[in-house]
Parts: sequence; C-alpha cells; structure tokens
Amino acid sequence: MSAAPSEDVLLEPLPRARKTRSDGQRTRAAILREAVSLATVDGLEGLSIGNLADALKMSKSGLYAHFGSKQELQLATVDEAGRIFQLEVIGPALAAPTPVARLVAVCDAFFDHLERRTFPGGCFFAGAALEMGTRPGPVKDRVAAFQSRFHQLLQQVAAAAVQQGDLPDDEDPVALAFELNGIILAADTNFVLHDDPGALEIARKVVRRRLGVSA
Repeated sequence: MSAAPSEDVLLEPLPRARKTRSDGQRTRAAILREAVSLATVDGLEGLSIGNLADALKMSKSGLYAHFGSKQELQLATVDEAGRIFQLEVIGPALAAPTPVARLVAVCDAFFDHLERRTFPGGCFFAGAALEMGTRPGPVKDRVAAFQSRFHQLLQQVAAAAVQQGDLPDDEDPVALAFELNGIILAADTNFVLHDDPGALEIARKVVRRRLGVSA
C-alpha cells in the first residue's frame, strides 16, 4: 500500500471561486448539481442525457454541448459530488483544533450533510459505491478513488491523534478509520431508508463514545 497523503493535503480548502463565471460555466454547474441529485435516486446507470434533459427542461442537444457521452456525464457527476462533499463535509473539519476534534468534525459534518437533505437519496458516494462495485470501468474507478481518499483521510488524522497522545498508543488507525466509516454509512442507511433523523443523533453519540470525547 502506498503511503497516505498528509492530513494537511487531504484537508486543504477548496480554491476560491472566481467572482465572474461565464453563462456556459453557470449552466454546466447547474446541470451537474441536478445530475448528482438525480443519481442519488436513480443511480449513475439510471442517469442519462435524456432524463437529465427532462429534469432540467433542456434540449438533449443543449446537454450534448456539455457532455458528449453518458460516461462523460457520469464521470463529471462523480467529480461534482466530490466537490460538494469537500465543501460541505471535509472543509468544515479544518476549523477543529486537534486531530481527535477533526475526526469528530468530519463525522458531524457528514451527518449535517445528510440532515440538510443536500440530496434526496442521501450520501451520493454511499449509493454509488454499492451500485458501481460490480461494474468495472472508469466510473467505478473514479468512485473507488474518492472512497479511498476519504478513508485515507480518516486513517491519517487518526494516526496523528495517536502520535499526539490524544488516542492510546495501541490504537490502530486503519481499524479506527474502518469503524468510523462504518458508523457514518450505517447512519446514512437508516436515515434514508427509515427517514429517521434519530439515527444521526445516535451516530453522533457513538462516534464520541468511540473517540472518548464528551458530548
């Protein structure tokens, strides 16, 4: 396994958006936001130029000007979902003062992301990982790469917490990252499947108990 990137790299803020954007850029951004939303309900395989055009009340030819193929649309959708996740989930963790606080902040930001109902189908990447797991190709690879980076983030911050003495010396950062990832995925499943906001509160408590942090 290659060395995980440093937490500073993984948590670096998004670059500032330009103050002015062309009409084409604004249109593409709106298209991709809708594409991510649709994909959380219909899946990436259910996403097409046709149904996206219907949802946006645009012509298919107008969409083809931005995406030449279904696969190009799918890949751009994964990238947009990653950008939104970085903005809403990873970015807020930067304000936390210690590695343990960052772990809590990342998990809390994920739960907030769900609770705001950013997308109708919950976490984009939770659904995409299950859907694309048995479909080899560039789209699966793009989803898997994002999931790997997120797991590396959790692992790297956990390792920093051990190094700084915030977690016990015998704590396994890889196993802890696996546990935290499992908690947030379970929260997503229960929140979406049962429409249960209480699942998010339970998950917050479980994360804090696991990390030895008071509520």
